[in-house]
Amino acid sequence: MSKTNVITGASDGLGAAAARLLHATRPEDRLVIVGRNPEKTRAVARELGVPFHTADFAELDQVRELATELQKLGPIDGLANNAGGLFDTAVRTIDGFERTWQVNVVAPFLLTGLLKDQLRGPDSVVVNTSSIAANLFSRFDPQDPNTFEKFSPARAYGNAKLGDDLLSRYLHDHRINSVAFHPGVLSTNFSKTSQSFMGTIYNFAPVASRMGTPSQGGERLVHFLTGVKGIHYQSGEFYLKPYQVGRGGKRDKDRELAHEVFDQLGRELDVSLD
Repeated sequence: MSKTNVITGASDGLGAAAARLLHATRPEDRLVIVGRNPEKTRAVARELGVPFHTADFAELDQVRELATELQKLGPIDGLANNAGGLFDTAVRTIDGFERTWQVNVVAPFLLTGLLKDQLRGPDSVVVNTSSIAANLFSRFDPQDPNTFEKFSPARAYGNAKLGDDLLSRYLHDHRINSVAFHPGVLSTNFSKTSQSFMGTIYNFAPVASRMGTPSQGGERLVHFLTGVKGIHYQSGEFYLKPYQVGRGGKRDKDRELAHEVFDQLGRELDVSLD
């Protein structure tokens, strides 16, 4: 039986690689891709012969418009919340959130919340692209999830990736199958313009040459997007790699924090998963 899958952040990098792999291995499925850059997204869509949408997650009105279009698809079997970014400076968006937090966490939460009724099929899944940065760099303050205070690119990114882990936990508790995963340390364009410590490391040639490829990250995304709950993943978990849970010892603490963060965010956005 064919399925409907949506991949955000699919104009480049692991998102585009995942779209190519999914299209090649499951040509019977309906695939819709989403990207920020119209030209790049259109090019990938034309290559694969699939429909596409564009949206800048730094503007939540664009996310709402995207959700309105995706609602026309009917039931969605897989939503890959893969859009994200590393930014060098703290910027307050027009929606009032810090840009790193909004692009990586707030926008995916809003999109998922607006599509909740389409994602509650027993075999549907929401896959959040997280990172081991959540373990390495996060210093999370639930009173300042945006990381406006004591901002650094690494801390803000680590906090945002922890937010993606918590989002999976929160969705699971609201009857939406979800999983977060670390795609590997990949040589992609996501940090090419960053002058931060993380960006410097990622772009340092001897280090970059040893990194994984976008295709390897895309394989991990597709593993979870097409996997079977209870076999390929457990809903609500974060995986460092397929079959390796990364935050198993913090389940209770993560659940409490997830509800604190996303209950509040839901009130701010007027979005409820109940």
